[in-house]
Amino acid sequence: MQITGNGKVPPAKLPREYERCFAAENERPCATKKRFDRRSDLLLARECWEFGEFWSAYVPCGAAQLNAVQLSLEQIDVIRRLAEMNAQHLTLVTSVKGLIEAHREGKIASLIGVEGGHSLGNSLGVLRTFYGLGARYLTLTHACDTSWAVCSVGETNNTQDSTPGLSEFGKILFLIIFQAVVRELNRLGMLVDLSHVSTRTMRAALQTTRAPVIFSHSAARALCNSNRNVPDDVLRNLAKNGGVAMVPFYTYFITCNSTATIKDVIAHINHIRKVAGIDHVGIGAGFDGINFTTTGLEDVSRYPQLLATLLEDPTWTEDDIKKLAGLNLLRVFAKVEQVRDEWHRAAVLPVEKISPPDHSACVYGAS
Repeated sequence: MQITGNGKVPPAKLPREYERCFAAENERPCATKKRFDRRSDLLLARECWEFGEFWSAYVPCGAAQLNAVQLSLEQIDVIRRLAEMNAQHLTLVTSVKGLIEAHREGKIASLIGVEGGHSLGNSLGVLRTFYGLGARYLTLTHACDTSWAVCSVGETNNTQDSTPGLSEFGKILFLIIFQAVVRELNRLGMLVDLSHVSTRTMRAALQTTRAPVIFSHSAARALCNSNRNVPDDVLRNLAKNGGVAMVPFYTYFITCNSTATIKDVIAHINHIRKVAGIDHVGIGAGFDGINFTTTGLEDVSRYPQLLATLLEDPTWTEDDIKKLAGLNLLRVFAKVEQVRDEWHRAAVLPVEKISPPDHSACVYGAS
């Protein structure tokens, strides 16, 4: 079972030709017809062993504190409509049980991830609404900070252990709000995704969470010194947490430049396996959200080549490949559901607010 951690969807307002492109009655997917430059398409994915994908409901950071919540809802609507329009190929999935059932039926399990905490509008009520609509992971930040989490953009070795621009009281409040978000994700049974966050936020999340976390599309910082990648000390703590780091195919996260090969991606997979263990590595891809792809991994049709190349290495077994391809993520997802169920039995209540009241003129009730 091949499950990919991160795939982008089209703009929230689907053009009619895109709807036709994804329509179920097409004999071949439109990407094959070169009508659209897409790296993920339905029939290729089925033919090439992809049985599940987290579709990213992403909105630009420029929408933060403006209409990010509305745009995120529209993105979720697009994902749900794509699954409905292509019901013989796709099925919307919200649980481990649903993933397994989709695999048995030969359908591609479509899961929803919200990529960026700015999509919440500082409201845990919005987070719960996203969950109710089917979202099953939240990336804590994208390329912008929130009022409760710091992103990787602009991070240097000198800033990894500080929270810029905050007083000591501000740092305490920042941490309290951050912990509330992570614990509400645990209570809901929603995966905590640490791709895009700063090193400090990675470490804080691993200290706070009671469930395993994921990096939906991040590689090894030891091999490519990008702030978007995961340092070795965090990989070791990820293993203790039980989570999984899912390797992307974006060249700038693999070799830190515009070119990379399938062997470079395998080097990252092997490094994460060495540092964190075989139970803690997966495939993130990131197709259709990247402008440079690895040579040999240009689209979903190349997954079999990746797995076959790994099997040429005698240190890899078929069981190892199964874990990499999807079983590790299934295990993490199942544990997240277990924590949710335990907290439900313990009657853990939701958190009502995560930020001080907004007294600006742009909110209801402002004088």
